[in-house]
Amino acid sequence: MRKQVWTIAAGLLAFLALALVWYLNTPKDPPQETIALPQSDYVDAGELLHLTELLSNDALEGRLVGTPGNEAARGFLRKRFETLRLTKIGNSYEHPFTILPSPGSDSDQPIQGVNLLGLVEGQDPGDGRMLVISAHYDHLGIVDGEIYNGADDNASGAASLIAVADWFSRHTPQHDILFALVDGEEEGQLGARALVRSGEVDLSRIALNLNFDMVSRSDKDELYASGTYHYPGLVALVESIAANSRVTLLMGHDRPEQGPDDWTSLSDQAAFHDAGIPFIYFGVEDHPDYHKPTDDYDAIPMEFFVRSAETLVMAAIAADQSLDELDMTARPVEGSISSE
Repeated sequence: MRKQVWTIAAGLLAFLALALVWYLNTPKDPPQETIALPQSDYVDAGELLHLTELLSNDALEGRLVGTPGNEAARGFLRKRFETLRLTKIGNSYEHPFTILPSPGSDSDQPIQGVNLLGLVEGQDPGDGRMLVISAHYDHLGIVDGEIYNGADDNASGAASLIAVADWFSRHTPQHDILFALVDGEEEGQLGARALVRSGEVDLSRIALNLNFDMVSRSDKDELYASGTYHYPGLVALVESIAANSRVTLLMGHDRPEQGPDDWTSLSDQAAFHDAGIPFIYFGVEDHPDYHKPTDDYDAIPMEFFVRSAETLVMAAIAADQSLDELDMTARPVEGSISSE
């Protein structure tokens, strides 16, 4: 259904500021629709759904990188980092990067993207292997006068990352865990690639990237863990997660012969993979609302989403506990040049 689009100007920015105050002061009890959701020891269902709904609201106009709606979404997420008392990287959660105009674009002005980075320190802070958990918070903005809210893609992944950060803020992990809410994914994983290039994080310490992108919708009750083709030593880890998961956790979508069904280069894990860092990408298969203005919060099956997010928390726990023992050897690729 076509949506009425109103211009973002001073009035909208004022509204978004008020919305932030409302969000921070509104009780996070589950709405009426979530009363029947399964109880979870891992996820606050009300908070998960509340944040996903907020990020995919029409007022944020699709969270396109470099827009006020994207900035407002980042403000909500930054406040969650602050509430959870994540450790800043440097002196800020916000880490800007520059996006140069592409050839033939309507503007010749660069755009600023901003990654949000926060750390939960492990039992031996600053030492040993590190786990990076990523999700992008941007989406497509307004296309042909219609708002692309990106509820599944990727408000769901951003909210799930916050759920995992919430767990580890209350349960000290064995290893340092970096939480990276990255910008500009829809433009080609620009935020993740900026992070990898930036030198803000010691890449030699990163043992594994868990990336969340589209984790809330499946009519088959299925969630995929992609990446084990490239890193066979991760199969046992995924199998252990699947054995306890309350959704069907499958491996796949990572073989070169699958063509467009090979997800290896299709989300932010590609930046880590290209840098020689192993990854597991968690996501659902494409659905009819993928990259359409109908990817709205109301289309999310809430029970599946809560169980999917619970699985992601369990996956992060299992990865942290086994990080020192995992075999991260990459599958040899014929004719390839190994990353240094």
